[in-house]
Amino acid sequence: MTGSTRSSGGLDDRRKRLLFRCWHRGMREMDLILGRFADAEIGSLTDAELINLESLIEVPDPDLYAALSGGAPLASEYRTALFDRIKSFRSSGLGA
Repeated sequence: MTGSTRSSGGLDDRRKRLLFRCWHRGMREMDLILGRFADAEIGSLTDAELINLESLIEVPDPDLYAALSGGAPLASEYRTALFDRIKSFRSSGLGA
C-alpha cells in the first residue's frame, strides 16, 4: 500500500479492505489523511465505527477534503464521532 506503515496481517477481511481503500482514494491529500488515520486506528475501531468509515469513504474526495479542512460543511449523515476523530487526527499533524 502506498505510504502505509501498517501491515494488514492480523486484520479481518473487512478491515483489510478499508485500510486499502483509505490509502487509495484518488486524491493524494485524502490518501494521506484517511490512510494515516486507518494505519493508526483500523485495528481498534468498533463495528459501529467501521460502518461509519465505510459510509464516509463513499463521500467524494473534494467534498470530504473540504469538510476535513474546514472549508465546507459535511452532510449531516456523515458528521459522526468518527468524522470528528479523523478531523482531530488530521489537525494534530498526524494525518497530513
